[in-house]
Amino acid sequence: MAEFLPYGRQSVSEEDIEAVAAVLRTDWLTTGPEVDRFEAGLAEHAGGTPAVAVTSGTAALHVAYAAAGIGPGDEVVTSPMTFVATASTAALHGAKVVFADVDPETGLLDVEAARAAMTSRTKVLAAVDYAGHPAAMDELREVAGEALLLEDAAHSIGASWQGRPVGSMADLTTFSFFPTKNLTTAEGGAVVTPSPELLERARGFRNHGLVRDKARQRFPDEGPWHQEVHEFGLNYRLPDVLCALGSNQLKRLPSFVKRRAEIHARYTAALSDVDGVRTPVVRPGAEPVWHLYPLRVLDGRRRALFEHLRGEGIGVQVNYIPAYWHPVFEDQGYRRGLCPNAERFYAEELSLPMFPDLRDEDVDRVITAIRAFF
Repeated sequence: MAEFLPYGRQSVSEEDIEAVAAVLRTDWLTTGPEVDRFEAGLAEHAGGTPAVAVTSGTAALHVAYAAAGIGPGDEVVTSPMTFVATASTAALHGAKVVFADVDPETGLLDVEAARAAMTSRTKVLAAVDYAGHPAAMDELREVAGEALLLEDAAHSIGASWQGRPVGSMADLTTFSFFPTKNLTTAEGGAVVTPSPELLERARGFRNHGLVRDKARQRFPDEGPWHQEVHEFGLNYRLPDVLCALGSNQLKRLPSFVKRRAEIHARYTAALSDVDGVRTPVVRPGAEPVWHLYPLRVLDGRRRALFEHLRGEGIGVQVNYIPAYWHPVFEDQGYRRGLCPNAERFYAEELSLPMFPDLRDEDVDRVITAIRAFF
């Protein structure tokens, strides 16, 4: 049996390791200069939009919704074709999650479905850049109206839509730096926003809601040690050690993007003529960063192909079960059938191995196994 081939894997270089080790030799392990450096680097890749580094992509969503001020009585419209955190972090703030269906070709939030889901109670419209393909942010901006527009860009740092980089188009954009993502800090994430008010609220929530600025304190004369909490927050601070890894990974992001595009093109060229599958669609104006290669397996054969490839030592995955299928949402009254396009997309989706260190011979091994199955 050949070596097991995972569907995703981090790419960590000796330079990355040395960057982390260098921080371990300093006085700062957390909340120090490497955080500032990483946030500045992220901002450069997000069209100059200021960034707040946090402990995970899930934390980034939780922080973003906190910055938006959502709570009981508010609604958040989002896609079900996403990891559950896009919805659960809104629910944790007390908001009602309203799922709108997806485009049947791309799995991205459908603009007209989103429009139909909007009400006077909608506080945030949250789009998801599924698989690394940017959502139609220009159209969704118009749909959002008075609501805040959030882009869940866990898959898409380095991508662009209509010539604009991801991170520069929404009121709030969230990133994830999990090991399988486009760059990694082991665990980590970030919120970027052009709004000074939202930025301040995000930074506050990331750090327990602590207020150290005397000009904003209620009791500024208490003493030089004094700090206050005006709104509850959490500890979502990303340590300097991990930010150092992130800064070095940012330098390599263009090469990661290029290699992911090459792998995507190799799969598509070899599988487009296979009866029984459909290769991913790219919308005009999109420059994706392919976090996933979402092959569509037709005629109810997705599970059979999944098991066949796993039997061949190829680590395919399925992304994602529609978010409202999770029992935690079912127990709140959400029912299957709510978003038919998303459910059909899920029933067919199979993520093929996709990471920068994947060799051409590894890609060809996957292709051969798929073609043999059919």
